[in-house]
Amino acid sequence: MTDIKTTIIALEKQALELWNNGNPDGFIELSSDDVVYFDPAFENKLEGKRALEEYYAHVRGKIKIDLYKMINPVVQVSPGVAVLTYNYEAHREGRVFRMNCTEVYKLNPSNQWKIIHTHWSFVQPNK
Repeated sequence: MTDIKTTIIALEKQALELWNNGNPDGFIELSSDDVVYFDPAFENKLEGKRALEEYYAHVRGKIKIDLYKMINPVVQVSPGVAVLTYNYEAHREGRVFRMNCTEVYKLNPSNQWKIIHTHWSFVQPNK
């Protein structure tokens, strides 16, 4: 179980490293063909890897994060499925952005972990 948790967090960090330098290929590679993607930037969810690739084509090379933190990652594991949740903090040009992320990974027949569901949301400030 610990190996699965470590693997999932490592996969996500590798993809984030690329993403934070304008390269979405890590997340494209990790995503399953039937991935569903929620982002507060969109009115509707994206369905399928092709739709995700089209979105990523528009942002390729445009994102540059100076520093990021994956805060309190938690991986919950059931047979063949792992759910990763974490808080994401990005520092860019003197500004700080905070988001929540949930990734659902599924073990495919080739014994690879693939993202089948992504959900990003903004952190709401304490009132």
